[in-house]
Amino acid sequence: MVKLTSYTKGGGCGCKLPPEALGEILANQYSSNEFGLVVGNSRGDDAAIWDMGNDQYLVSTTDFFTPIVDNPYDFGRIAAANSISDVYAMGGTPVMALSILGWPTEKLPNSVAAEVLRGARDICASIGIAIGGGHSIENSEPIFGLSVNGIVEKKNLKKNTDAQEGDILILTKPIGSGILSAAMKRGILSELQSEELVEQLCKLNRIGEKLGKLEAVHAMTDVTGFGIIGHTIELAEGSGLTAELEYNAIPLLNGVAEFAAQMIYPDNTMRNWKAYNQKVSGISGESLLTLCDPQTNGGLLVSVDPKNIGSVTDVLEASNQFYCIIGKLIAKSDKSLCIL
Repeated sequence: MVKLTSYTKGGGCGCKLPPEALGEILANQYSSNEFGLVVGNSRGDDAAIWDMGNDQYLVSTTDFFTPIVDNPYDFGRIAAANSISDVYAMGGTPVMALSILGWPTEKLPNSVAAEVLRGARDICASIGIAIGGGHSIENSEPIFGLSVNGIVEKKNLKKNTDAQEGDILILTKPIGSGILSAAMKRGILSELQSEELVEQLCKLNRIGEKLGKLEAVHAMTDVTGFGIIGHTIELAEGSGLTAELEYNAIPLLNGVAEFAAQMIYPDNTMRNWKAYNQKVSGISGESLLTLCDPQTNGGLLVSVDPKNIGSVTDVLEASNQFYCIIGKLIAKSDKSLCIL
């Protein structure tokens, strides 16, 4: 059986460029509100937003990575779910996707690439959208992802820059997928843990579409390669605030604490720490490894008006959506993130 992870150095969102490298690359390349653009890349939001001129916005995003699991069908499902998540994180509804495939045809059979595509198509079909085409290249490592377009009503758009002081922070998935994927690559993840990891990685963030319609939700983003530390800091700084997170309230996937105690983690964990350590207080030991852990298709981080939080939790519970209250936003201080 082909082991896809043996053909790559990193995997999933853990193969993202380090934050400081991305910042250098984009230093003079930030887009603004030109040519109908409402949200560009200047604030690190989850998708680009273009004004269609009819009280609706186009939501457009691209995401791809190297394999985080060995099974090609699961890799396709995970990559598709991760790509679609960016539309949901803006409160949008996905409408169409295009595929992005890089494949080492001399190393891996074409039939394996076909399984990757089958997995992605099944995820897209589950929410009623098609993969209309795409582009493929020869590449030394296998890569796959989607470019996804969606629609959102103007009044329902959720950005990562509109949080307000006093807002409560809600997380909709446990963290630790990077640590578990590192353990999987070493062959020390149990069969049950592997199944739980794949289930988590394939789970769509469809709840974002419902949350986008709630006035009590002020801001939203999904937690991916920069870890909960990086994406919380982006949300806090973009809104001119400081975030406080209760570490003991942050849910971990089964086995994450044990593997962290054994110092098992992906390379990008320390890259994230290097990028953000000057902006955070109260982090050490296990919390450094878990909070800096790069997530693939992680949960939504939702900033909610505390006076109307019931309207949000009612929707979450009616949808059988996992969630935890993990912190709040306070007035700006010398640190962007405080771990309590």
